[in-house]
Amino acid sequence: MNRNNDRHHTTARDAQHAHHGPAHGHRHTDTDIDWDAMAPLLEREAELGRPQYEEAARWIAGLREAHEVRRVLDIGSGPGVITCLLAEVFPEAEVVAVDGTEALLERARARAERLGLGGRVRTLRADIPDDLELLGGADLIWAGNSLHHMGDQRAVLAGFAESLRPGGTVALVEGGLPSRQLPRDIGIGRPGLEDRLDAIRADWFDSMRASLPGSTRETEDWRALIAAAGLEPQGTRSFLLDLPAPLSEPAREQVIAEFTRRRQSFEDVLTAEDIAVLDRLLDPEDPAGLRLRPDVFLLMARTVHLGRRGEDRRAGH
Repeated sequence: MNRNNDRHHTTARDAQHAHHGPAHGHRHTDTDIDWDAMAPLLEREAELGRPQYEEAARWIAGLREAHEVRRVLDIGSGPGVITCLLAEVFPEAEVVAVDGTEALLERARARAERLGLGGRVRTLRADIPDDLELLGGADLIWAGNSLHHMGDQRAVLAGFAESLRPGGTVALVEGGLPSRQLPRDIGIGRPGLEDRLDAIRADWFDSMRASLPGSTRETEDWRALIAAAGLEPQGTRSFLLDLPAPLSEPAREQVIAEFTRRRQSFEDVLTAEDIAVLDRLLDPEDPAGLRLRPDVFLLMARTVHLGRRGEDRRAGH
């Protein structure tokens, strides 16, 4: 799991998710992402998305059949924003930030210390899927926008299932809706800029998936994949982040950073017209730019899929 978010943050976790982030121990050619350099972006994005993640975590904690949670694995933890949130929601648990990039794990440790969680938050440098055996047993495995960075998602999910203690849960943050930050018609260029950026990102995502070692195409029916791993599907819910205009300064900075990344990453496939529009959007002195325009917002949805290991399965950990 070399840090690439994606969603995730994409997360930043991937070319458009940039959120809670993937973790994979291999590099790709044109899909390489410098996750160390992206750490501040990942942190800010996860902090802005905290309401979504906290609602999802409290949903898990409040399930009728909720198992006592003593150990949590945050797969693809990045700088540890969600790791620490999980430690707050599950106050009796040891929470382990699992990632392949030491610099990000250092940030996770520092954040835990600042928040007074250092006694319960620890880190594990591991490349998934190669190091699945290092994970140990867990009552909750949180994989936030990280499974899609594994070539054989089915096999990795089965590995997660084996790491679960009886009654434990795996939470996959996958899917949802792309973020929206601008109106369809922004008054400059051809309307529908974000739709075109989404189409480019979809092609990027396909290329990224195809380049992964052992890449296997799967129908993204997460409930079916959870069942195929021997787990009982517990439900699926989506969580909305709705930050209307006018944005707070941190949220506006995040939008600017995201459009800057898109401008840099997609330059070779963008039209000249869209490049010119993006340059205006990124000009801090342009009244039509992201820094000054009053109609910038942030709207997105993340989807969480749960699978539970039965109590009667043999406890292997």
